[in-house]
Amino acid sequence: MTPIRLALPAFAAAAFLAMPAFAAEPLALKRVLLSTGGVGYFEYEAKVTGNETLDLAVPLDQVDDVMKSIVVYDDKGGIGEISLPGREPLAAAFREMPFGPEALASPADLLNALRGAEVRVEGARGVSGRILSVVPETAKDKDDAQITRHRVSLMTTGGVRQFLLEEADGLQFADPALQAKLDAALAALARDSAKDRRTLAIRATGDGERTLRVGYVVEAPLWKTSYRLTLAADPKAETAALQGWAVLENMSGADWDGVDLTVVSGNPVTFRQALYQSYTVARPEVPVEVAGRVLPPVDERARDADGEGRGDAAASGAAPPAPMAMMDRMMAAPAEEAIVAQAYAGQPQGLAKVTAAESGETATQVTFRLPEPVTVAAGHSLLVPIIDREIPAGRVDLYLPQTEPKHPLAAVDLKNDGQTGLPPGVLTLYERGADGVSYVGDARLGALPAGETRLVSFAVDQKVTVDREDKRDDTLARARIVDGVLELTTTQRASVTYAVTGAAGEDRTVLLQTPRYEGWTLTEPAQGLEKKGVEIVAGQYRIRQAVAAGKTETVTVTQEQPLAQSIDLAEDADDQIAAWAEDRTLPAKVRQAMAELAGQLAVIRDHEAEAGRLDQRQGEIAREQARLRQNIGAVPKDSDLFQRYLGKLNDSESELEQVGTDLAKARKAVDTARAAFRQSVRKLNI
Repeated sequence: MTPIRLALPAFAAAAFLAMPAFAAEPLALKRVLLSTGGVGYFEYEAKVTGNETLDLAVPLDQVDDVMKSIVVYDDKGGIGEISLPGREPLAAAFREMPFGPEALASPADLLNALRGAEVRVEGARGVSGRILSVVPETAKDKDDAQITRHRVSLMTTGGVRQFLLEEADGLQFADPALQAKLDAALAALARDSAKDRRTLAIRATGDGERTLRVGYVVEAPLWKTSYRLTLAADPKAETAALQGWAVLENMSGADWDGVDLTVVSGNPVTFRQALYQSYTVARPEVPVEVAGRVLPPVDERARDADGEGRGDAAASGAAPPAPMAMMDRMMAAPAEEAIVAQAYAGQPQGLAKVTAAESGETATQVTFRLPEPVTVAAGHSLLVPIIDREIPAGRVDLYLPQTEPKHPLAAVDLKNDGQTGLPPGVLTLYERGADGVSYVGDARLGALPAGETRLVSFAVDQKVTVDREDKRDDTLARARIVDGVLELTTTQRASVTYAVTGAAGEDRTVLLQTPRYEGWTLTEPAQGLEKKGVEIVAGQYRIRQAVAAGKTETVTVTQEQPLAQSIDLAEDADDQIAAWAEDRTLPAKVRQAMAELAGQLAVIRDHEAEAGRLDQRQGEIAREQARLRQNIGAVPKDSDLFQRYLGKLNDSESELEQVGTDLAKARKAVDTARAAFRQSVRKLNI
């Protein structure tokens, strides 16, 4: 495989071989930018003069990312090209060689691979000729040890001459081109020894001395944020001390020596593409053209390119959904007994001062640039401060029934009053006291943009208890009949009542979080969403309630939704009309109308019952006649039994005619009563 060359079209350059070469200053790593997108930007710097070629070694597994993202900054010059060996440089180097890499295992293997080549042998028996063969021979030395030597046969102008390869002082190939190929093969073997790295050759063009910078983006370990939040001894304090630290690792394979380090919190789009890989395009094979034969391409039907349609998903929510998993990012571990830190009364309790990073913010990410250069060896981790300031913080309790059904969580309401956002991370919370500083819990903080607030929950507040009761009922809000259609509007109501009992000797502010149902209206608390005390967080309601020491406060949260039904009384309500006539929740006029309709339905059912009875009797007579006819055929015609059966058959036929007449009248009565019922229904308007 030939070396890969990357030509950057923004700069024009002369042919590489025509450029004079100078010994360039090596590129040195000067700047590192780590992103929470799982990548890092690495920038190198060197002083160059005129036209120079700089080498940059990168790990093999980073070559794809380097080829995708490499950028060169040179205000006074240009960039000609960037070249590097192919993915399989050894195979490519030997592709045009008259021998393979295995021939370089020993001089004997090389001479055997190059039989026919002309060589010059130096030594006591100098000779020149073309190689015929190289044959191993076994002999014994003066100590009677077995040794192997190689006898080389050459075809010379004076015939075949031989010599022992191990006794020759030197051997040269007469053909300079062959010698050059041998040198190139040995160089390829040397390069291949560093299989896990590739060296990029960056050709810079320009005049005079200047600074050149080379940067690229490659995969890097995700850097993390950890916070320390120290609460004041006074529960009513309005601020807390916040320190933020960046935890990172140097897994680049090279030491960072005094680099300018920046960490970035954001969610950029990142991906990889296998650019350092050869691809070939599959081509169809066609027969060899002969005179008079033409092979046109196969034609295909043309069509317009249509865009895909987009359908809107319809939302449905007649009933309250199951409660959602609430605020997972704020869940804290169960409360632990406070651990007293190594700070005691009489000793300073303020956090040690650190030099915070210089923060900045763009449309999609927050940056923290460390104030001093950073040095960290390859494979080592680093913990550096990026935030150090007071932050508005208020203590509250947060009740999350899915996390802890009986007690609320102790939490801190943080407000980011800074100029830039805070990246997500874990918090370790401490509390100052008369006897020192105590550890009170851990918490998780999501991304906190400037000007916004977040709750961080760190422990269970067992001094406060919450009892809850859920209730569900439906109330008829409206009932009317329009052209025989009963329209019912029912108010569905879902309520949850919280009884919050406060701590014995301390006031509390408790935030009650309860499910919010899509399409329902909050009717209680009466202040509603526009008033202070009710918020919507993560698709749920959060109600703020002050609880005095030792007192119990009751809070009811009610949501309502109207449910409308339309029922055609003439077609769909036969089984319900009688019940509605007795339903005291319906208006009196509606119940009276239902009672009248129920009376008409009773008449219809009487006629239907009579028609059913006659229809059943008609079937019985038909079965009896079939039995009589069978008996008549089985007895002699002149017997008394025959006459008896015949008489019964005549009587049943008479009854059958009468039943048929009565059945027709009954069915007509049903139809008449049903028509009258429908006419009465259609006239109803109440």
